[in-house]
Amino acid sequence: MAIFGKPQYSTVSVKKKDIPKDVWTKCPKTNEIIYNRVLKENLMVVPNSNYHFPLDARTRINSLLDANSFKEIDKEIHSLDPLDFTDTSKYKDRLKQNQKKTAEIDTVISGTGLIKEQPVNIAVMDFRFMGASLGSAAGEKLTRTIENGCINKHPVIIISASGGARMQEGILSLMQLAKTSAALARLSDKKVPYISILTNPTMAGVMASFASLGDVILAEPEALIGFAGPRVIKETTQQDLPKGFQTSEFLLEHGLIDKIVHRHKMRDTVSRLLYALDPKRTS
Repeated sequence: MAIFGKPQYSTVSVKKKDIPKDVWTKCPKTNEIIYNRVLKENLMVVPNSNYHFPLDARTRINSLLDANSFKEIDKEIHSLDPLDFTDTSKYKDRLKQNQKKTAEIDTVISGTGLIKEQPVNIAVMDFRFMGASLGSAAGEKLTRTIENGCINKHPVIIISASGGARMQEGILSLMQLAKTSAALARLSDKKVPYISILTNPTMAGVMASFASLGDVILAEPEALIGFAGPRVIKETTQQDLPKGFQTSEFLLEHGLIDKIVHRHKMRDTVSRLLYALDPKRTS
């Protein structure tokens, strides 16, 4: 054997299928690789870049409300198939698939709870369930949350994340826009505060209705917020869109939202707003 011969290394072929799934995630902002365990412990916010990944509804509720204070209501409300709709698959089958995938019955989770001992009515949209599209069941749960605010006079908080109306329910889905907006008008007449929180993404009919009607509108950083998609707008107007168009930062600069709040600071911010908007202090 030659003294200066090249060392012999054994080669091991690693295939993509051999790499464990759901171990790490790449940050879209910096391409940093981060362990999913770290992400979950940090409420799905990348520590170095502060990029906010989507957060499931129950984790978001737990991050905002006092421990063990959440009481879910209207859990039994679920979507039906009034149009017997079929596209690439039957709507009934699509609902079952999403229920199995998310362990939720529909898009919205609603109930009551406390934020630093201040009672609230809260509804949260979960983007994992059919892109949090707004169907009749979701619209009913949102409306009941608002109506509960009219009855118990406790502030209403709605956290939105949606691609818009649910096409499988046709006009019945679009009617939820008017339904929720009318309920908010009644809430306003009662002088009960409504805080709308926009997350990534909040689009189309959801943004055009209840999501944009808050007494105070908060948004997470770099959230996509708008009505139609940028490509559709550009093709329609035949104009180049401004840099950062339809981000929460752009909308804050142009006055559509009131404040951008980091997810870790949302609970404290909402608590201060509830204190400031308390009718007993403002009357």
